[in-house]
Amino acid sequence: MPYPSDIELKMAFAASCIDSAARSTGSTPEKMFQRMAKVNLIDDYILRHYGVLHTESRQNVTEDVLQALEDYEKEAASRN
Repeated sequence: MPYPSDIELKMAFAASCIDSAARSTGSTPEKMFQRMAKVNLIDDYILRHYGVLHTESRQNVTEDVLQALEDYEKEAASRN
């Protein structure tokens, strides 16, 4: 059985971040994905910082991702 590629590992990690953030906030993964996609958090934060984030505990990653989402949304709102 072949090992997953680097991109497959990163996509699985991003999906787990979306799911964990959704659970933590009582949201659905679909709604959380939409929020993150709207401010480009998945590419600009989760995937860009994968090297560091995937070494942290699930709780820390979830907290970091939710804080980054709040910051990105505030920044986006201030531009409008």
